Amino acid sequence: MPASMSLALVATLLTSPAAGADGTEVPPWLALGESGTAEDIYSAVPEVLTTTRLRQPKARVPGTTTVISGETIRDLGMVALADVFRLVPGMTVAAVGTNQPTVSYHGTVAYEQRRLQVLIDGRTGYLPSLADVDWNAMPVPIELIDRIEVSRGPNSAAYGNNAFLASINIITLSPENTAGTGLHAQGGGPGIRNYTAYHGHARDKYSWRVAWHRRESDGYDFQYDSDDAFRKVPIRDGFEFNQFYYDGVLQPSPYHSFEFRAGVTDGIDEDDPLKMGGADLGIQGEPDDEVRDHYLQARYGYSGLDKHLIEFQTSYQRYNRDKDWTSCIQLDGVPLPLCTSLNEDLQQQRLEFELQDTWELNPDLRLVSGLGYREDGYESETFFGGSGEIYQSRLFANLEYTPVYWLTFNAGANYEHTSLLDDNFLSPRLAANLHLTENQTLRFVYSRAVRTPDALEQRANWAYTPENVSPSVYQDLEGQRIDAEYDASSPVDFSGYYAEATGDLDEERITSREISYYGQFRLGHGVLSTEVRYFYDELRDLVAGIINVEDFDLGNRVAIDQQGIELETALDLGDTRLRLAYGYMDQEGRYTANDGLSVEEQQETLAREARLSVRHTGSVSWIQRYPEDWSSALAWYVADEFRSGPYQRADLRVAKSVHGPRVSYDIAVIVQHYLNDNPLLSRDNNYTDRNQFFLEAGVRF
Repeated sequence: MPASMSLALVATLLTSPAAGADGTEVPPWLALGESGTAEDIYSAVPEVLTTTRLRQPKARVPGTTTVISGETIRDLGMVALADVFRLVPGMTVAAVGTNQPTVSYHGTVAYEQRRLQVLIDGRTGYLPSLADVDWNAMPVPIELIDRIEVSRGPNSAAYGNNAFLASINIITLSPENTAGTGLHAQGGGPGIRNYTAYHGHARDKYSWRVAWHRRESDGYDFQYDSDDAFRKVPIRDGFEFNQFYYDGVLQPSPYHSFEFRAGVTDGIDEDDPLKMGGADLGIQGEPDDEVRDHYLQARYGYSGLDKHLIEFQTSYQRYNRDKDWTSCIQLDGVPLPLCTSLNEDLQQQRLEFELQDTWELNPDLRLVSGLGYREDGYESETFFGGSGEIYQSRLFANLEYTPVYWLTFNAGANYEHTSLLDDNFLSPRLAANLHLTENQTLRFVYSRAVRTPDALEQRANWAYTPENVSPSVYQDLEGQRIDAEYDASSPVDFSGYYAEATGDLDEERITSREISYYGQFRLGHGVLSTEVRYFYDELRDLVAGIINVEDFDLGNRVAIDQQGIELETALDLGDTRLRLAYGYMDQEGRYTANDGLSVEEQQETLAREARLSVRHTGSVSWIQRYPEDWSSALAWYVADEFRSGPYQRADLRVAKSVHGPRVSYDIAVIVQHYLNDNPLLSRDNNYTDRNQFFLEAGVRF
């Protein structure tokens, strides 16, 4: 950050302390009212749970955190979960491959969101073998979201090595807050249909909820033929999922509490043959993913010890993806095509244990610490040639200390061992928060983090095993895995149909510096909150390259320096809520490996890493409530610009609610208007109509 920019930022934000009647200095907020409390002129400062694992007001959080309430998400008429993150400055949302959403903070990567930690009620939400996030199949109905917290910046000090650029925690509504029955339906646009039903009870000691959610989409309307760049052809990229959930909360005594969660997902995720390299693999029919996932989660809390809260959490998740199809491949030098059944079946599982202690020595000194263990398992004859495991163990802690009223320190770290690299890694974070007034804070944050490679990056052994082979001349291939060893002894050239990772990847590293400001002010009968963040990040040894069977090529090849400013501000006037988010980023990448690639190939590698990196991101929203329980919401989202051009969309939602003594219901109309015809990220992500219309209705009793 240039010195002039730093001085200007500090000078703009700092305010002088007030003087008392006797001429002595007093804390700035004591001059605001006789009691010296925030309630004199301010609303309570919002609290954050995710950033350090401590419940902290934003004034004490060591970093910038976006909090989006479930009410805001529903009022804006969000149709897809991934769209919520368009509200976060610096975040980009796109679709890659087929209709697969991808979410990134400050760009880098597109197909694999492997530098972003995603939690669902504190449970790890990304896939084990490739640290990717399946947003379409994620077991979270929008109707049951309480809030989403996004810690912007490295958060490995709290959650380990995948919280490299940011962390997301999706927190669902407690069963205590959803007693009764609710039904909700939403449909329209490109064949999108969302249905949610839940029923639950809330009692003194035990509350529970069961829920069902169905999510469907027909995907994009068309793509371009790979053999004719101007010919439009249908694209097959829809999905349909059924999900069932159970949530329970048990509090048998004031000191003991239990939480139980379980869920099942079953459905189909369509894949288009052209997007899978249909010409090279000769794919016939429909290579769809059959999805069968489930999870179990339990948490126990004990508060009977003086000044301590002990929490133990465990979870088990299993992800089953079965994909098979028929291929007819014309091999070089062979007159007859090889027709066979192939698959990309993949089973993944994760087992986690975590023990955490929160110790409040006094209101100005708090320590959260704990240990965790995780076992990620995978099995795939195609991707790995069998099965494998990765074991991770870690220690974490964060100390919050306020020595004087105008200063809070946070010091945290995560010490982690992973069997994948058989090494130990430390991710520290230090922060100083200067409290200019009760509701104004200036933060200085320094953090370092690492990300270790995932299983596919480090251990891929990708090869197909033909079954049901024809014609008979190829019978020797029946049940034979076509890998490098087999190809070396075969008279037929099978190169391009197998790949193997080198296994020599190292960890990625980031050093991040942040100066940020948070303020909250009374404006008449409303409250204005503002958060400004300046960041400077140095990313080193980034894993870059290509992940596919034809050209699997990865290495620690890229270094990126990036800096920028982000603004998030909201004005709540009761019936009127205005919100603005904006992010500006300069990013410079360098190719750092000495691997013999040409300058052109190096530039292509850098371009792939920058596919989701945009200079400007932002959103503006206005939610208005009217008499007779009418409401409207208007929002504008922009990302300028992706490789395919800028993304701009305007949404309008108009809703009517009716509240009765026993039954309440609401109906709404949603319009999404795309301001240009630019496809999102890929030239094959196209809608025929720039206007998409949706209807939704819900009832609660």
